[in-house]
Amino acid sequence: MIIEVKVPSVGESVTSGVVSAWHKKSGEFVNEGEPLFALETDKVSTDIVAEKSGMLETKVPEGQEVKIGGVVAVIDDSKVQAGEKKAPEPKKTEKSQPKKKEESAGIKSEAEPEKKTVEKQEKPAPLKDRPLSPAVRRIVEEEHLESAKIHGTGMAGRLTKADVLTVAQDRKSVGEADSLPGTAAPSPTVHPKAEARFVRKKMSPLRRKIAQQLVMAQHTAAILTTFNECDMSAVQELRRSKQDEFTKKYGSKLGLMSFFVKAAVEGLKAVPVVNGRIEGDDFIQNNFYDIGVAVGTERGLVVPVVRDADKKSFADLERDIADFAARARDGKLKLEDLQGGTFTITNGGVYGSLFATPILNPPQSGILGMHKIMPRPVAVEAKVEVRPMMYLALSYDHRAIDGKEAVTFLIKVKECIEDPKKLPLDF
Repeated sequence: MIIEVKVPSVGESVTSGVVSAWHKKSGEFVNEGEPLFALETDKVSTDIVAEKSGMLETKVPEGQEVKIGGVVAVIDDSKVQAGEKKAPEPKKTEKSQPKKKEESAGIKSEAEPEKKTVEKQEKPAPLKDRPLSPAVRRIVEEEHLESAKIHGTGMAGRLTKADVLTVAQDRKSVGEADSLPGTAAPSPTVHPKAEARFVRKKMSPLRRKIAQQLVMAQHTAAILTTFNECDMSAVQELRRSKQDEFTKKYGSKLGLMSFFVKAAVEGLKAVPVVNGRIEGDDFIQNNFYDIGVAVGTERGLVVPVVRDADKKSFADLERDIADFAARARDGKLKLEDLQGGTFTITNGGVYGSLFATPILNPPQSGILGMHKIMPRPVAVEAKVEVRPMMYLALSYDHRAIDGKEAVTFLIKVKECIEDPKKLPLDF
């Protein structure tokens, strides 16, 4: 039976996606529940799994955009995995029985011609017509081998995995030897490559969505940024003194982000308007604290949301953030992980950013930017000391938040970081 593999719905507003990578090749056997391909949409990337076991035949190449509900492959569940079928056929036995009877009766028969026929059938098939198993075909394609020129050691001259791996390894060894001084290279093939002055390629759905969001934020909100700096000495000392105990007790490290999430919650409680958003002619005041934490991936920036951050312990926050980061980099975030945040924190300091202005994450009204911790000389009680300092940046929608409220929020965050005892420490 032929089963169609269709692009599933991954969200109400998602109408298409891109087959970013096939985990299984056409002609390979797949088991039920195995990942078939990665589907990348403008919101999230997810793996689509096989609903049935069978032989896969892909219909679209990697990188092609497909509509929701479109057929991207078929699975033939009537075919089983190589090595599980083809039990010995009794035909040869049936043919050999009458021969024995005829020979015992002293009757001259056509046994000799039949034997020759059997021998002809057992001879290897022409090299170009030899069927290849999925594993052998994949190696041949990846290593760019000419299967017709490889001697097969399998039944009826078929190529085995060991045959093609040996040829591929021998070719690599020859290539390495050719690079050694004094070694003659056997007829090297030159492949001239003309380096293009530019390369044109389509933006991924996620990158297009990011671009649209950033432009929309700039066009629809009156974005203003206010800055401050905070002394990280107290947090760094607390982390040093509690790190071993925290790790043994909770199984995760005590990082910086949990302190800033807690400090942001305290700031939002002190200045509730920063935790709201404009919707048409209305202002929506959120009385819950779902904090988005920006995570950089190879495909772009995503912002998974830590739910009810005010009710979670430091250990819970660290586990959630670590889990989000791992799943984001593996492309396994779900759509619901990215929806519903009320405020966002982004840390450009992990990339070395010293000073920057973050852009709002619509429809939110505020975003806090963290930066690199740098030792700098500062005045402490009329003395100059070198302290680990971090610049903080709060970008906000000036339509809803006044400058006084923005500064008050940022000062509250600064105070909580410089004196962690003002936070609800639970470790």
